[in-house]
This record gives sequence, C-alpha cells and structure tokens, in this order.
Amino acid sequence: MKVRIKFSKEGPIKFIGHLDVMRYFQKAIRRADIDIAYTTGFSPHQIMSFASPLSVGHESIGEYFDVELHSIVSEEDMKNRLNSVMVEGIQILDVAVLDDKEGNAMASVSACDYLVSFSDKVMLPEDWKDRLYAFYQQESIPVIKKTKKGEKELNLKEGIYRMEIRDEQVYMLLDAGSGSNIKPGFVLETFFDSLGIELPAYPFRIKRIDTYKRNEENRLVPLIPRA
Repeated sequence: MKVRIKFSKEGPIKFIGHLDVMRYFQKAIRRADIDIAYTTGFSPHQIMSFASPLSVGHESIGEYFDVELHSIVSEEDMKNRLNSVMVEGIQILDVAVLDDKEGNAMASVSACDYLVSFSDKVMLPEDWKDRLYAFYQQESIPVIKKTKKGEKELNLKEGIYRMEIRDEQVYMLLDAGSGSNIKPGFVLETFFDSLGIELPAYPFRIKRIDTYKRNEENRLVPLIPRA
C-alpha cells in the first residue's frame, strides 16, 4: 500500500540539504520499525518518493513524501512512531493511506505557497507595498530564467497564481509544476530588479506553507486534502 507523509522542517535543520533529509528519513523509518517495502534486485532500497525538494535555507510546514508499505497498524500509529524518533526541527504532521489510483508525490505537484519576510539589510522603499501590488497587477512580466539546458524566456506572471501582503510579509502561491517551477526568491529578485534596487546577500527568509496538486475539478488542493 502507498502512504503519504506530511512533515515540517524548521529551525537550524533548514540548512540540511534534500539528499541528507532523504537519508535521514530512511534511517528514521527503520528506527520506528515501519513495515516498509524494498525494491528487489542486487541492492534493495526503500520505496520512497519525495515531492518538490525544498531549497537549502528555507523552512516549511508543508513537505511530503510517499512510501510503499507491506502493512500499517493505523495512520495515527505510524505518525506517533515516526515522531518518537524525529530530531528537533522535523515533525510529522499527517499520515494518509492513499487510493491505488493516486499518483506519486513528485509527479502530483502543481503549486506551492510561501510566506517571505525581508532581512534587516534590505532597503525597502516607503511605498514598497504599493509598488509590489503594481508589479503583480502587470499583464505580463517577461524574464529570462536559467535552466539546466540553458536560458529560456517566460512570462513570470503566468506562474504567480496569487500574491498579497500579510503584515510585513509577502504571501505567494506559485506554479511548482515540472515545466516551470517558479521560486519565491526569483519572483522578489525580479521585483527589486525592476526598482533598480541591489539586494544584499541572503535578503529573504522563506517558509513554504503547503504543497498542492490538482483535483478532478482542476482545483488546487494540498497533497493530503483533509476536510
């Protein structure tokens, strides 16, 4: 059976990279005595698939991965077992047994949302909120994005599903599909570049809120949609 796990990653552990997080969970699942399935062959490994990897230095309360299990006592039991072996900064938030027709976590991702705050070194204009609103209201935001295959031109506006200011933070719901995968830092770097403002090193504090898929009605819902 396929099981999806939602977890948070906060505090100093945000500086641990994706591959190390994967290795950590492989060990944690063994310590928690989870009845996980392994691949067959010469070098068997746990059947595990992570959703959209989180950038180093970002926090999150909406990370997901799938595992294949032989058996499970209950979703709550698995959640408690895993939390009993978690390190500080990582918490299991939810566990859900998936329907057989559910796609894997990585292939299902369509969007992610974020809250971004600014470091004290960022020189914000007094009217930055009005300027950010005007930036978002543009019909088109042409940019050049660097990819593994080189550079490509795209309309950044198409990948920004929602943007709003919450107190002194910026909330963004962004396209996270494999075709574009818009990063919140890239959006704000484009905004500040349009103002002619040079950013210092490490200008943003970024937290992912959740990760979303499209349901049968083409609406965005969390990877574990709870009522």
